[in-house]
Amino acid sequence: MDDGKPTGPKAKWWSRPTPGRGTRTEPSVEDAVEPSPASDEVADAPGEVPDAPAPVTDGTPAATESPAEPTLPAAPEHPAAPEHPAAPEHPAAPEHLAPEPLAAPDDAAPAPQPLHEPDPYGTPPYGGPGPWAPAPPVQRPTPAHGTPVPPAYAGTNGAGLSVVPEPAQAFPPPPAPQQPQESAPAPAAHPPAPQWQSYDPWGAPRQPLVTQPGPPLPDGRRGKRRGTALVGALLLALVAGGIGGGIGAYIERNGGLTSVELPQDERDGGGRAPDSVAGIAASALPSVVTLHVSGSTESGTGTGFVLDDRGHILTNNHVVAPAGSSGEITVTFSGGETATAEVVGKDSGYDLAVVKVSGVSGLKPLPLGNSDNVRVGDPVVAIGAPFDLSNTVTSGIISAKDRPITAGGEKGDGSDVSYVNALQTDAPINPGNSGGPLVDTDAHVIGINSAIRAADSGSAAEGGQSGSIGLGFAIPINQGKLVAEELINTGKATHPVIGVTLDMKYTGDGAKVGSSAQGTSPVTADGPADKAGVEPEDIITEVDGERVHSGEELIVKIRSHRPGDRLELTVTRGGKDLSITLTLGSATGM
Repeated sequence: MDDGKPTGPKAKWWSRPTPGRGTRTEPSVEDAVEPSPASDEVADAPGEVPDAPAPVTDGTPAATESPAEPTLPAAPEHPAAPEHPAAPEHPAAPEHLAPEPLAAPDDAAPAPQPLHEPDPYGTPPYGGPGPWAPAPPVQRPTPAHGTPVPPAYAGTNGAGLSVVPEPAQAFPPPPAPQQPQESAPAPAAHPPAPQWQSYDPWGAPRQPLVTQPGPPLPDGRRGKRRGTALVGALLLALVAGGIGGGIGAYIERNGGLTSVELPQDERDGGGRAPDSVAGIAASALPSVVTLHVSGSTESGTGTGFVLDDRGHILTNNHVVAPAGSSGEITVTFSGGETATAEVVGKDSGYDLAVVKVSGVSGLKPLPLGNSDNVRVGDPVVAIGAPFDLSNTVTSGIISAKDRPITAGGEKGDGSDVSYVNALQTDAPINPGNSGGPLVDTDAHVIGINSAIRAADSGSAAEGGQSGSIGLGFAIPINQGKLVAEELINTGKATHPVIGVTLDMKYTGDGAKVGSSAQGTSPVTADGPADKAGVEPEDIITEVDGERVHSGEELIVKIRSHRPGDRLELTVTRGGKDLSITLTLGSATGM
């Protein structure tokens, strides 16, 4: 069935149409087609047409070259054959296949015109423009409104290599009809190969980067100018970096480029009220000293205060005890001055000692108060050197009075036990405060800080708490004054006694006089108790109307008096209470 397709041979290669169809000449080397392996057989077989274009010998144009209205062929039934290498690489066509010149048609009709303008960008597989196949339109992106469009420039050949575009080769107009006797060679069926390779359908137009060098300097100073500019840029970068680093360091240290001043009250150069803690401390501190004691086996730190301008200093016995008979005692005043001190006298029963410094002038004695006038709740200030922190001030109140306490007893024989009818205070007292003054609101001494109650019964070396828990005890200054005077005047202190031996294992209420042993009596013959009528196994329950609950309390009560004082005792004997009056005797302390 004839569907309008041309009946002539099918072209093996896509090619541009020749300008004229009147005559055919022998193909050139560029237009030679490589014959198929069976070309010889196809040529000899009758009625078969080889793949290569066969020459027209009868002088009649091919079906597609008819002067009538051309009919567009249908799409090829098979895909286009791949392109072969360049034409020069193929051998020339065989002689028996060489085309013969075409004879001009009898009516010399004009050659058919293309259906559209020549397309310089015709690209396989469409082929060049011709009467049989319209070229597809070239699609190009339309730039946005106002976008400058650069002029055309060298594109790429599809492989990334730049190719300078050649001027578009327009197809020449169809030639005039030629005479049959003048057979001119037809133009090549294909344009030169670069025509196809000069167009890259995917290459976007762009301007090559071209640097226009300036006119050279007559003396060749362009290199020097560039070097100078580079050095200048480096110097500028260094200077800018240094300035930036300096500014950053300043901001980091000062918190910003501008100083910040916070509002603050004006400095008050005035003093404090004399009865304030600050006023009390300012008045008492110049009279308080720190003692550093070292001996052959141990050392310690404590506090003391100046008693007079002769250099006498009152402290605790347990503070100077480590020095022994050959140790060294160094006194440091509140202003930092130091001096060597020696022991004047000490007494373990009262836990008091007096030392003296020599060659020191300008001493300020600390005034002594009256501990009998103290009331529970009175404010007090404690001054000392806890843990060797000199000039430490703490404050509190008087928590209780006449607290019978015993301290010491490390020797085991009772010779170092102290019996104190103490003032109790909640002002923090710690190791190192011992021997320091407890003063009232008038900055007068009312007690000597001596002991604290630990949180448990263990010592500091055994894991017991050695810090303050708010239970501090001070020897009343009235007792300390009597002992200090005796130590300064005689080097020893006297203790008031009643002349009895107490049963310290008694667990009942009161202080029980010991039992008589074979050949001995718990009541000293001709002593104060013997003269007053006290007998063995009597239980003393009151002293001057104050209840006594144990033997320690009786000792404390008696030692709060001076020898020669008269006491009223309440004694229980055989279930009956008796009232006895006695005069205290005297005994020399250790």
